[in-house]
Amino acid sequence: MKYRQLGSSNILVSEVSLGCWTLGGLNWVNGVPNGWANVDETEIEHAIDFAIDSGVNHFDNADVYGNGRAERMLGKILKKHNKKIILASKIGWFPGTAAHAYEAIHIRHQCEQSLQNLKRDTIDVYYFHHGDFGENDQYLDEAIDMMNRLRLEGKIRLIGLSAYSAEDFIRLVPRIKPNVLQSWAHIMDDQFIKENSPIRNLMHNYKISFVAFSPLNQGILLGKFNPQNIPSFEAGDHRKNDIRFSPEYLLKIQPQIEDLKKKFGFQIQNLVRAALQFDLYHECVSCVIPGFRTLDQVKLNLQLSDSPLTEDEFQYIKRIFKN
Repeated sequence: MKYRQLGSSNILVSEVSLGCWTLGGLNWVNGVPNGWANVDETEIEHAIDFAIDSGVNHFDNADVYGNGRAERMLGKILKKHNKKIILASKIGWFPGTAAHAYEAIHIRHQCEQSLQNLKRDTIDVYYFHHGDFGENDQYLDEAIDMMNRLRLEGKIRLIGLSAYSAEDFIRLVPRIKPNVLQSWAHIMDDQFIKENSPIRNLMHNYKISFVAFSPLNQGILLGKFNPQNIPSFEAGDHRKNDIRFSPEYLLKIQPQIEDLKKKFGFQIQNLVRAALQFDLYHECVSCVIPGFRTLDQVKLNLQLSDSPLTEDEFQYIKRIFKN
């Protein structure tokens, strides 16, 4: 396993780290489904044990994943490990009883709860989970102030910013001055990390690095879903109404997936390599954080983690997906 620096900090994270959204299982927030299919905790324990033994040292979580369930599960499993593990969590999508999740007192409360859930004294990276700070950014100043206070108190080490648009990053980075950004980045959408993009330049100017979630595009890049194999999701699974799992979308992208298989091979581990190493080819990316539900998925994510793309392979991917 190789390791990369988070921003200008002294924290090194494994190039292939793991995202813990799936650990929360089926879930709703304010009536909106935001979870995944439920997981088997014993299977998750085996998967995490294997990952750590293989060099993974960084797990990404959030208060909203199962409304605390994912943090508690991870904390319980990690308690038996004596290796140094870098833990990240987030605040923003779970509002509790606050008028807005970025009210200062709510941020403090959720940080304390996440520390308890994770069985830690310090969260290594604590993210704002989205870029909505209320009308006219009315909660932004108090939220920044609270994050800085939590850092001074030693409850968090680095401040992160997760967002879903270039506009949010451009507006917020100069104010928040985060150490790391997080959003999606994958073969089919590399807008935040590609060379000379506004966010790539922003990261360079502020000495920020990027943590890439959804590097497999939630499994779509592995060819596991196709128009003849339409997935069925339970209520409480955020994918249930996602257009990416519709027959029309899967039919549209099928030729590109087939081209990917022709170049890299039809075995799933080769497609995993293509997807993860595409993100890691970008020097601004500190790590990828694919999700996992089983030990086998973790093994696939790590099997070719020491096999970076060649220039030819990288350019081939960019051509077929027109990035």
